[in-house]
Amino acid sequence: MATFRTRPLLPLPIILLLATHTSAHGDHSHLEEGLAISADPIDSILWSHILLQCLAWGILFPTGMVLGLVRNRWHVPTQTLASIIALAGYFLGHLHKGRQFSKNAHSAFANWLMFLLIAQVVLGAYLRLHLERGFLGRVRKWQVKGHAILGGIIPVAAWVQMLLGGIATQGFCQGDHLGQCLAHFIMGSAFIAYGIVLTILLLCGQAWLARTGRSQEFWDSLIIALWGCVNTFTEHRWGGPWVHNDLQHTSMGIIWWAAGLVGIWLSRDRAGRPKRNLIPAIVIFMTGWAMSAHPQSLMLSTKVHGVFGYTLMSAGITRLIEIAFVLRDKVAPERPDDIDSEINSFQYLPPFLLYASGFLFMGATEEQMQMLSDAGVTHVSYILILYSISFLLFLFVLMLLHLYSAQSSGGKTTIGAKPSDDEESSRPVNGHARVPNAMDRQAHDAQEFELEGLMSDDDDENVKPRMNGHAH
Repeated sequence: MATFRTRPLLPLPIILLLATHTSAHGDHSHLEEGLAISADPIDSILWSHILLQCLAWGILFPTGMVLGLVRNRWHVPTQTLASIIALAGYFLGHLHKGRQFSKNAHSAFANWLMFLLIAQVVLGAYLRLHLERGFLGRVRKWQVKGHAILGGIIPVAAWVQMLLGGIATQGFCQGDHLGQCLAHFIMGSAFIAYGIVLTILLLCGQAWLARTGRSQEFWDSLIIALWGCVNTFTEHRWGGPWVHNDLQHTSMGIIWWAAGLVGIWLSRDRAGRPKRNLIPAIVIFMTGWAMSAHPQSLMLSTKVHGVFGYTLMSAGITRLIEIAFVLRDKVAPERPDDIDSEINSFQYLPPFLLYASGFLFMGATEEQMQMLSDAGVTHVSYILILYSISFLLFLFVLMLLHLYSAQSSGGKTTIGAKPSDDEESSRPVNGHARVPNAMDRQAHDAQEFELEGLMSDDDDENVKPRMNGHAH
């Protein structure tokens, strides 16, 4: 199992522990009562904090995680550089002038995120010592697993922290706006996460799916059913009156768990074999239609929610077309060793539309819409910007998956160089060793048959004495 190893950074844990006692993002004592942010502009120090943290947590740490999965020698330098940049950005967040902020979730969660980083660095440094005798050797495997789990948690926690930072910068999600704000950012992030999972399964996850013995729709339907149960009982304050949109949100949760159960049932045929089905795609389509129909107070918000709904409905329709007409219900690729030759260009469309749906929904909160409307920003310009961000994230995920696939092959191939026939037939692709197919075996047998006829009896007689004499 791949681990996320880091070199010992002796001063880092001490410095970070001291940093957790500092105040949160500057001096907020000058803020008037009830204000979330001051009217001051964002100064250069705070912009440096934002850019450095986005570089460290948004780009370098995910890249280092992938390098750790494939045990690449650049994993340690990448994670070390990311840790140093994150530390510098953390202190800059407490040294800025200009705009000041009240106590908020972003500043509070920063300390927990740094604690995760400390634990990851310390555990990685300890594992580098390779203490494997006695009790330390018996618990090492659990430490390795803990290090790997932390390595997977940190990118998710970093995503949450970056969202909280954007919210804190504008002073959003306060008071009565908190509920709808949470709904938009949680649901939008879920759509993006679903798109990332679909991208991973498309390019690198076929072997894992085959090992589970389940179709992809089983896992999709299971998550849909669980999410529906949560929505059914959390979208309305039970015992109180039904307020605006409560019934619509609750009914959406009901259809999610009801449809999810059907999807789980249809994920196997009567012989127990994995089977594709269209239930998750239908749920995505209906969710897009329902969310686009929410009444909005601003025309800009109506337009943005409408495009969001069309985008999410398109994700459901394209997923349906992919399963039923492109793949024709095929559970697994015919050549998982060469997945690139199996992928149809249409299959990239459903994941990307989920990315775009997520960003559109996260960017459609009440306060954001009011701010853009006051600034005179049109829905066309805003939607194009959100689609641009979606393309960039999609590109970054594709680049990380390409890095994973390329490094999983052992780095024995040279980019741009055409491999020989033997190398082409034996080299791993996408991290999985290529299994010779029937044509390869047939050609090999024919070659052996032809060579056998060319060998003379004299050659046999010369070979036998050397073998009996153990010549070398």
